[in-house]
Amino acid sequence: MVETDGSEEQPNQSSTMKTTKIFGLITNSIFLGLGTSGGPLVMRLYFIHGGKRIWLSSFLETAGFPVMLIPLSISYIHQRCNKTTNSAKPKLISMELSLFLASAIVGILTGLDDYLYAYGVSLLPVSTFSLIQASHLSFTAVFAFLLVKQKFTAYSVNSIVLLTIAAVVLALRSSGDRPHGESTGKYIVGFLMIVAAAALYGFVLPLVELVYKKTKQHITYSLVMEIQFVMCFFATFFCTIGMIINNDFKVIPREARDYELGETKYYYVLVWSAMMWQFFFLGAIGVIFCASSLLSGIIIAVFLPVTEVLAVILYKENFEAEKGVALVLSLWGFVSYFYGEIKQEWKRNKNHRLNTEQAQCPPRSLIP
Repeated sequence: MVETDGSEEQPNQSSTMKTTKIFGLITNSIFLGLGTSGGPLVMRLYFIHGGKRIWLSSFLETAGFPVMLIPLSISYIHQRCNKTTNSAKPKLISMELSLFLASAIVGILTGLDDYLYAYGVSLLPVSTFSLIQASHLSFTAVFAFLLVKQKFTAYSVNSIVLLTIAAVVLALRSSGDRPHGESTGKYIVGFLMIVAAAALYGFVLPLVELVYKKTKQHITYSLVMEIQFVMCFFATFFCTIGMIINNDFKVIPREARDYELGETKYYYVLVWSAMMWQFFFLGAIGVIFCASSLLSGIIIAVFLPVTEVLAVILYKENFEAEKGVALVLSLWGFVSYFYGEIKQEWKRNKNHRLNTEQAQCPPRSLIP
C-alpha cells in the first residue's frame, strides 16, 4: 500500500472549491438579473395603473425577506445531517453580535435607499431609470476603491466607461418622456431622488463587501443569507415606520378596490414586487460574496437595456435608436469586463504553475 501525504488531494479540493464558487456566481448573477429587470417593471406596473403609495413601494423592496427562512432551514438541516462525530454542532443562528449590528446598520441605509428610489420612480418614466444606472456604477466604483481598495484593470475601467455611456445615452431622451401634466418641480425632485438613491446604493454595495472582509467570522453562503435576512428585516422595519406615519396600511384596501387591473391583481402585483426585489438583494450580496461589489454593480448596469427592451414589449413603449445603441454598448462593456477577468485568471494560473515548477526543481548549483 502506497502512503500519500495528501498533497495530491489539495489540487482536487482547490478545483472543487473553484467550481462551487463559479456555480454560486452564476446562480447569484441570474438572481440579480431577474431582480434588476423584474423589480422596476413590477413597480412601474403598480404606479401606472393607479398605485400611489411611496412608502408601500419602498416596503415591498425588502418585505419578501421571510422567504429566506426556507433556504436557511434547508442549510441548517443539511449541516446537521452531515455532522461528523468530532465536528461542532451546527448553530441555528451563526451570526455573531458585531456582524449582526453591522448588518442592521446596512439594512437601515438600504431602507432609506428604498424610499428614495420608490419616490423617484413614482415621478419619472422608466427611460429615466437610466440615470440610476449612469451614476450608480460610477458611485460603486469610487466607493469600492475607497472602502475595499478595489483594483482596476484597463478592461474593468473600459467596462465602467462603456456601461456609463450606455446609460447616459438612454437618459438623453428622458426629458421627452416626461409624464403629461407633471410640473417641472416634481420632475426635478424625482431626478434628485433617483441620483441620491444611486449614490447611496453605490455606497451600500462596497460597504457590504467591507463587512465581509472585516468580520472575524468565516463567511459561508449560509451566513450570507443570514446577513441578507437581517439587512432586509431592518430595511423593512424602517419602511414600516414610514407606512404607519403615512397611514398606508389604512389606505391599502381602498387603493386595491380602485386599482385599474382589479383588486385581486393589485395584491398579485404587491406579492410579485416583493419576490422580484428579494431576488435582487439575494443576487447582489451573493455576487459580492463570490466576486466583488464592482461586479455586482456591473451586472446591475448590464441589465438596464434588458429592462428597457422588456418595457417596450410589456408596456408598448417606443424603442428608439438610443435604446439599441445602449444595448450594444452594455453588452460590449459586459464582455470587456469578463474578458479582462479571464485574462487575469489565466495569468495567475500561469504564474502559479511557474512558481510550482521552480519550487520542485533544485538549483543548478546543487545538481551533482
